[in-house]
Amino acid sequence: MLGIIIDSISTFMYSKLLVILLIGAGIYFTIRTKLPQMRLFKDACKAVVEKPEDENGVSSFQALMVSTASRVGTGNIIGVSSAICIGGFGSVFWMWIIAIIGSASALIESTLAQIYKRKGKDGECYGGPAYYIEAALHCRPLAIIFCISMIATYAFGFNMLASYNLQSTFSGFSFYDVKWTPWIIGGILAVITGWCLLGGGSRIIKVTSTLVPAMGVAYILISVIVMIINRAYLPVVFSKIISEAFDFKAIFGAFAGSAMMQGIRRGLYSNEAGIGSAPNASASAQVSHPIKQGLVQMLSVFIDTLLLCTATAMMCLSSGIAPAQELQGAPWVQAALHESLGNFGPLFITVAMVLFAFTTLLGNCFYCDNLLNYIHKGQPSKTFMKGFRIVSALVVFIGAGMEVSMLWNISDVLMGVMALINIPVILILSNTALKALEDYEKQKKNGENPVFKTRNIGLEYETDYWS
Repeated sequence: MLGIIIDSISTFMYSKLLVILLIGAGIYFTIRTKLPQMRLFKDACKAVVEKPEDENGVSSFQALMVSTASRVGTGNIIGVSSAICIGGFGSVFWMWIIAIIGSASALIESTLAQIYKRKGKDGECYGGPAYYIEAALHCRPLAIIFCISMIATYAFGFNMLASYNLQSTFSGFSFYDVKWTPWIIGGILAVITGWCLLGGGSRIIKVTSTLVPAMGVAYILISVIVMIINRAYLPVVFSKIISEAFDFKAIFGAFAGSAMMQGIRRGLYSNEAGIGSAPNASASAQVSHPIKQGLVQMLSVFIDTLLLCTATAMMCLSSGIAPAQELQGAPWVQAALHESLGNFGPLFITVAMVLFAFTTLLGNCFYCDNLLNYIHKGQPSKTFMKGFRIVSALVVFIGAGMEVSMLWNISDVLMGVMALINIPVILILSNTALKALEDYEKQKKNGENPVFKTRNIGLEYETDYWS
């Protein structure tokens, strides 16, 4: 009964509210910022490799890896597989559209996180939606509601889902026992995750900064190899992606299960643009101008969807194994790679899933540190944080043995609450980010390395970093 109620709420929120909010905001920001996805792509690439003035500070690259660790996860494999198996080839096209449109929202929200970030007692930068909600709108209760909803989403909903998806990739192996294996794998994962979490934010940053680039490059290389092997199928694949994307009869006849809806849902779940999660990592970076980190986060959306989600889609669709609802999730991906790469295929996807899920767990919990700092108006006690991280590890263990459809629906609903708060807020505050963009481009035009000061945009709010 609970599953039916949650499913109904989830479908309603996405089909009636979230799709309108997220796509509408993305289109609005794309127009207002004059298509930065293309116009400022080169600047985004340069900003990634900039070093902070303080050699001990968090760099743009490190902040990018933390946010990408959370974005790039099991949704890039399991989510893409499920979307195509339910919605068909056309789902891929709508994932692309969501990535392009959503990247403008990522630019705005991460820029705001940088402008309104605060300096903690430990000297680190803290920021995100909660901080700019209170600073600009003077509404701490709303900011706390956002924090609580995000902690519930990431430390619980998404982490349980990642844990389940990870253990499910072992289902094709002979040793897998549906009764015991999920709990054994969940227990091992919980212990390793707990070890990383108890090391604090610095350990999380070090682990993700090493694993995320390595696994991303390896995954894309394997996808290219598979596409080369199956190159004869690619023209048909692209043709079907476009033709099914605009099958309006199918779209309006069964909206919830259509290519459009599945592509939008999984695209939003995967890249998280506009949801309010990535700004928590963006604020930690030390940059000379807020727009630089906004551009870096725009790039993170491209990495997530246009590269990694597309890599999964192309590996599977070019294999010749037809998508079907009974194969959705790991089984279709494993069958497709087995067809192209033999026994190496399922083994590779299992390793990829383990790494993707693990870095997702760490990235999600890094966000929670920032949120708890805000709620407590400073760093919580070591005892409290130790207890929270132990609970987070236990959640990973529990998620491994739960029912998958309920986990998807819980995650969708919780993420929806975040979006319903964050999108209206960044729309209200967008003029501040747009003025910052004008200031950035003006300095670039004059041949300067952009350096931000609040007086340049007439911002009266007293900031910790930009006054």
